[in-house]
Amino acid sequence: MSSEDDDPIIQEIDVYLAKSLADKLYLFQYPVRPAAMTYDVAHLSAKIKPKQQKVEVELAIDSMSPNYCRSKGEQIALNVDGTTTEESNTYSTKLMDKQTFSSIQATTNTSRYAAAVFRKGELHLTPLHGILQLRPSFSYLDKADSKHREREAANEGGDSSQDEAEEDVKQITVRFSRPESEQARQRRVQSYEFLQKKHAEEPWVHLHYYGLKDSRSEHERQYLFCQFTGMAENTELVKSPSEYLAMLMPPPVEEEFAKPVCPSNVLSMAQLRSLPLGDQVRTLMKNVKVMPFANLMGFLGHGTDSTAVLRCIQQVAMLVQGNWVIKSDVLYPKDSCSPHSGVPAEVLCRGRDYVMWKFTQERWVERKAVAAVVKLPPEDVKDFMEQMSVTRINRGWEFLLPHDGEFIKKHPDVAQRQHMLWMGIQAKLEKVFKLSKEDMMPKKQNPQPGSVVVSGEQLVTKARENVRENYSVLERELQQRHRAQSQDLGAVRVKQEPLSDGEEPMDTSSSAGHNNAAVNGLYSDDSSRDSVNGPCLPRTHATPTQELRDFVSSIFRKHFVLTLSELKRLFNLHLASLPPGHSLFSGISDRLLQETVLDSKCKQILVPFPPQSSAAADEQKVFALWEMGDSFDQHRQLLLEIFMKNYRVRRNLIQGKLTQEFGDNVTKTDLDRLLKECCVSYGGMWYLKGTVQS
Repeated sequence: MSSEDDDPIIQEIDVYLAKSLADKLYLFQYPVRPAAMTYDVAHLSAKIKPKQQKVEVELAIDSMSPNYCRSKGEQIALNVDGTTTEESNTYSTKLMDKQTFSSIQATTNTSRYAAAVFRKGELHLTPLHGILQLRPSFSYLDKADSKHREREAANEGGDSSQDEAEEDVKQITVRFSRPESEQARQRRVQSYEFLQKKHAEEPWVHLHYYGLKDSRSEHERQYLFCQFTGMAENTELVKSPSEYLAMLMPPPVEEEFAKPVCPSNVLSMAQLRSLPLGDQVRTLMKNVKVMPFANLMGFLGHGTDSTAVLRCIQQVAMLVQGNWVIKSDVLYPKDSCSPHSGVPAEVLCRGRDYVMWKFTQERWVERKAVAAVVKLPPEDVKDFMEQMSVTRINRGWEFLLPHDGEFIKKHPDVAQRQHMLWMGIQAKLEKVFKLSKEDMMPKKQNPQPGSVVVSGEQLVTKARENVRENYSVLERELQQRHRAQSQDLGAVRVKQEPLSDGEEPMDTSSSAGHNNAAVNGLYSDDSSRDSVNGPCLPRTHATPTQELRDFVSSIFRKHFVLTLSELKRLFNLHLASLPPGHSLFSGISDRLLQETVLDSKCKQILVPFPPQSSAAADEQKVFALWEMGDSFDQHRQLLLEIFMKNYRVRRNLIQGKLTQEFGDNVTKTDLDRLLKECCVSYGGMWYLKGTVQS
């Protein structure tokens, strides 16, 4: 009692609950300005989306203020609306004279918030329906960007002719969509794109704004007071002592927090280790696909029994080259289908089992050979290969991990059991795919445990080292051959004139020839000594063969314009069609190839590529046929001269130059033929072949 006397009741205030505006009252907050800086300007319009509780308010800007920059306002209006005068323009006065405020929800749960009004010793509470924060909206900048892109597109495509608008005929593959599953529908409904679409579908409700001192505002403020002050109308505030105490101190309730949902390719180690051991192994293998046993034990943490892990791993994975690969039926469960082609899970499992079995027999597998057997769409076959292997140039697909011989030595019983399982799978595959015994035999023996797999780059490096080591031997043999030829031709003698005073004899030795070539830049770097079809030995006199001249002449008469990169690609394709040991395989450098091009009535076109171009050095070297011997040579040369000054040009510019030079004799057919031979069209502009970057 003494404590109550120390804290006496000073005043009792009646509390009333007003309901007239319970579902309509919003609290607006303006976080970008302090409370002292109010928006005392004209409110032009307001609108709301009630379901989303989204509000937009347009406020006038005082364009006569000394703090307002008129030139900036005019520039923004010009960027947004352009020079046209339309009713849909954002700024009708050609001046940024208004701004839009857009709202976001400060909180989604407003059950603990209310607006209170104190009058005549009474406190009246009205529950809030929403709390919104209004900030300036910059959607006009998005509109300015879209206007800018439209103008750019119009400038690029405005002058193009109807011929340029015609697109090449392309084959279209028609696919019929499968019925949407329940899981796919849930994912679609929860996606950001779907939610944005639903939000955009709700129509705006336009509102009338009334100022603070308007008579209508005064009338609406009266609804903040409870209309009926009798006790019968405020039963929500009349509670028994026990009910009131329960409201103040509610009983503890165990709240169930939803665990965060991670993407399918992301694992939380804390959540993982809370699962049973079998589920841990299954989850890890489904995400990793291929894993050595030592790595698996590392993921499971210290103290995990390896015997128990071995029992679990054999239920969800198969042993391939000493490593564990996820089983096909675990990866593609029953009643599922391929995400690429819709092939049923049973067919996918058979095809993937065949790929896994091939890797038990060989280190390297060819995808074409696999596709010919399993007869599945290319996307599914590529998916199988990427799960357990990596592609190597000119070799095929190599198994992802090195052979783990230590595991096989440590657990021979597991390896034997897995071998028996693979024997059963092999018999099943023979029956399903109707394979003969020869098809099931490995083409080469499996690499022994501990063997080293050498990559293609290492092989090329080793080959170049061998070339450098054997170069001196080959050079001596060449010199001996030259001596033998000079002895056979001993009857032919060259008269040697006496040297004049101060004149030194010319050094014609091979070593001097090499040094001289290096000084003159012939072999100034390693790249110049590399041929387009592999490394080549340095030669004292590199002259193009007749076959190389014929190839260059024919390829330019066919394509007219080629970059160095494309020329080297076509040359390599030509080499691939020749029989082994052909003379062109002796090694042809980039320098020799370019000199042959220039000697074949071709010319290098110095195209002014833009500074931001991503084209490589070989792609910026453009060569064109300069003289073909027909009536189009002069037209072609004029066109190429145009592209020496311009990276891209319009058709009407080319036509004007030709008409100016040759008169009206240039027909539309001639121009079409000229452009088809040397150029490509993209976005209403014409480029030389090979200079357009994708």
